[in-house]
Amino acid sequence: MLRLDDPVSSVKFVGTRWESKLKKLGILTVRDLLFHFPVRYEDFREIYNIADLIPKQEATIRGVVEEIDTRRSWKRNLSITEALISDDTASIRAVWFNQPYIKNILQPGTVANFSGKTSGGGDMYLSNPTYETVRGEGMETKHTGRIVPVYPETKGLTSKGLRNMVAAALENITSLKDPLPESVRTETGLPEINESLKNIHFPDVLDDAVAAQHRFSFEDLFLLQLYNLRQKITLAKSESIDIPIDLDYVKSVIGSLPFSLMDSQKRSLWEILKDTEKKMPMNRLLQGDVGSGKTVVAAIAALNAARAGRQTAFLAPTSLLASQHYNTFVKLFGDFEGGVALLTSHESEVFYGHDLSTEVPKKNLASEIKKDKVKIIVGTHALLQKYVDFPNLALVIVDEQHRFGVRQRAELLGGKRAALVPHFLSMSATPIPRTLSLTLFGDLDLSIISELPKNRKKIITKVVPSKERSDTYQFIRNEIKNGRQAFVICPRIDPSDQSAGRPGYQAMLLSQMKAVKEEYEKLSKKIFPDLTVRMLHGKMKPAEKEQTMQDFLEKKIDVVVSTSVIEVGIDVPNATIMMIEDADRFGLAQLYQFRGRVGRGEHQSYCFLFTESETQNANRRLKAIVEAKNGFELAEYDLRQRGPGEFLGDSQTGMPDLAMKAIQNPELVKSTRELALKILKEDHALKRYPALRERLNAFEKEIHWE
Repeated sequence: MLRLDDPVSSVKFVGTRWESKLKKLGILTVRDLLFHFPVRYEDFREIYNIADLIPKQEATIRGVVEEIDTRRSWKRNLSITEALISDDTASIRAVWFNQPYIKNILQPGTVANFSGKTSGGGDMYLSNPTYETVRGEGMETKHTGRIVPVYPETKGLTSKGLRNMVAAALENITSLKDPLPESVRTETGLPEINESLKNIHFPDVLDDAVAAQHRFSFEDLFLLQLYNLRQKITLAKSESIDIPIDLDYVKSVIGSLPFSLMDSQKRSLWEILKDTEKKMPMNRLLQGDVGSGKTVVAAIAALNAARAGRQTAFLAPTSLLASQHYNTFVKLFGDFEGGVALLTSHESEVFYGHDLSTEVPKKNLASEIKKDKVKIIVGTHALLQKYVDFPNLALVIVDEQHRFGVRQRAELLGGKRAALVPHFLSMSATPIPRTLSLTLFGDLDLSIISELPKNRKKIITKVVPSKERSDTYQFIRNEIKNGRQAFVICPRIDPSDQSAGRPGYQAMLLSQMKAVKEEYEKLSKKIFPDLTVRMLHGKMKPAEKEQTMQDFLEKKIDVVVSTSVIEVGIDVPNATIMMIEDADRFGLAQLYQFRGRVGRGEHQSYCFLFTESETQNANRRLKAIVEAKNGFELAEYDLRQRGPGEFLGDSQTGMPDLAMKAIQNPELVKSTRELALKILKEDHALKRYPALRERLNAFEKEIHWE
């Protein structure tokens, strides 16, 4: 019998042959296979007489293969397999392309079901139908004559192959223990897990599939609520180093700034300072648009901690961003003598006020940190290395990474003071709707900077149809000739990216989307041959990406053609043009962040949304970004229109599709939270619910937030 943790190769029909294909879908274990849920279903339950078929009909027939042959079409270089199928009422042809092996399977005399779409026109035939041999009237089918699941696929592995594998796994899996307590299932009317797994893959009626989907949606949200609430309860029981507020010092720091703090900045700063004053660890998310001044707020909190003799670790996702934060400290707080350091994989600097920043060997800097001579340490995950020892760490600030678990905080403490948990502040420029934040980050308190600096010029945003493309290129050229710089954003890296193995319609859409490599060739050779144009995308090495952005910052590059890799990036005050190709392909929250990459300096900035789409929905969405007052307004719009994946897709959160869609259901969110709280109040350690405890532990690893 199979177990969930067994390698997927142990499933019949898989073996080592299909392992690499399944790996592309993220399927490594039996569990991954069984929880690779269908994206939709085709209803092929009714078996039609051939004589009753009409053109362009989705239908299943049962008939005898009378004859079958394969020929080559030299004109298109493909093979065509054609069969004549008969039942008691009539005959019809079935045609398959590039599947010559079918001739060996469906030999004359074979009785089979055929499910597919009939062609239009006078000479009607079945185009590329799914087939399944039938050995008797009572035989249970998987691909025809039933409600048929359709799965996310990859090149060389179709839904038919996946159905065979899933069916084999379901037949041989050990009966699963249900992680949902019986009391929860009874209260909610949810079906049991083994029944649900069968029904989500091979339902007898669509209502069974819907009930199973609801059950797994509930389960994932329930686990997420348990995770959040347990984190919150654990932190409430933990102890942190309290950081007294030196109000006079904080006021003097604010007064020394070359600009005034906005009301929402002051409010957020006060919420942070009041939290860090307590012995219970702070766990707070600071949200605000790109350029809203989150870094300054976090920096003042770090300075207050230093004033109290405490250390702060400030983590950024890239070396370039870490360097930017470090330079902000040095520039704005040049008289701070408590020591500010920069530590990345290839940089180590320290600043003790007034003097220039000094490069020091990493070993020497680590020694200074260990002796508590450096109070604020800015860096990448290099700060988590074992040789970096914080003797007095009280505050951890993380930029653009929503999760930073208790385990990682313990790593920063080096295990010496494991009883103490540092205060934690996460910063994010992603405008996430409050309802979504409360669900995904229910263990985090929320502070929002809702304004932009008063002296910031409004970015002029325009939707550009095809006929105005040339004029817009000329405008961009003029801006660059006047000393400015431009970003060009494309949805994909290269033309073949992501389209292979997709269903025909999806592949067609992807093939029509602009790609960085193509656009780079066009812009550098045809449109702006006299300008310096460079590429930036996720497949480049980190050092190469950072060098490109550094050159852009130093005005060595006029135009950067990039994927969404610049969504979280460095400030380039001289960049005034944001040109987005296929803008209708991006979520509004993403577009808003792209636009926020310009407009950071004194010059007027522009955002051009290029689109080939003429649909009402696309134009309505793009009009929303032209008119929106802030990112949160757009985020709420996108949540309603496109779902939560626009803010935190699977690649970032690890959350399953069903759970992400379920977040749009406020009643489900509310009920899962209430039941999770009820369970934890009764049994915080979940000792009475071993199956739930085991599943929750696995779930925490799956969402890779720790």
